[in-house]
Amino acid sequence: MEYNNKSIGIFDSGVGGLTVVKEIINLLPDEKLIYLGDTARVPYGIKSKDTVIKYARSNAGFLLSKGIKILVVACNTASAYSLETLKDELSIPVIGVIEPGAKKAALSTKNGKIAVIGTPSTIRSEAYTTAINNINPELEVYSMACPLFVPLAEEGWHKGEITKQITETYLEEILKKDIDVMILGCTHYPLLKSAIQEVTGNSVLLVDSAEEIAREIRDNINKENNSEIKNSNNEFYLTDVSESFIRIAGTFLGEELNEVNLTDL
Repeated sequence: MEYNNKSIGIFDSGVGGLTVVKEIINLLPDEKLIYLGDTARVPYGIKSKDTVIKYARSNAGFLLSKGIKILVVACNTASAYSLETLKDELSIPVIGVIEPGAKKAALSTKNGKIAVIGTPSTIRSEAYTTAINNINPELEVYSMACPLFVPLAEEGWHKGEITKQITETYLEEILKKDIDVMILGCTHYPLLKSAIQEVTGNSVLLVDSAEEIAREIRDNINKENNSEIKNSNNEFYLTDVSESFIRIAGTFLGEELNEVNLTDL
């Protein structure tokens, strides 16, 4: 299959990776995307590293069978545990959600103090701290788990008094550290961006990993080879279809999904 006709493959343990899909569509509207949500085995955050690597391999294998040219691991846990394995084993570019955001934060901070908010599993992995310190070991990184942000995002509670109160409670201590950059270290969190920015104030730059991934994909694609490409219909696959997925997916993408395919890995 010619490079021009190949797709960008994206997988996540559930629906959060659709925020990455949305940003890729915004930045690269002529590219075809194939999304796999491993909804039968979600959540990954409570699984062992070996199990997550096994799941990531099977997800990657499915997407490779569809003829992809770039693989995006749109899951923080899978990025933390399996990214290096996939990079070593695959011949195509593999992009995770952690490094692009870490790079943006490290290059953007002016006072050297960065906050990372994410799910408990992502915070425990210290993957963002490691990635930031690999770029500049002198930077200070403060982390905070914000587990209620995921259900708020999925229920569509993106703003309002309850969301504001929860956000203030989570961020109260970390804002005392005088941070000037905050990484949204979960693919659900961009949906709460305005509520988070209201609490942090405009002096804190919010780094949206989904936006940074889209930019890295653009940089990885040879523009000359893709100048004639025209977008076909994007494809969405799930390993288990739940009644709420279509509704949640519409919230994440900002548009209704017309077709979702069920696949057995």
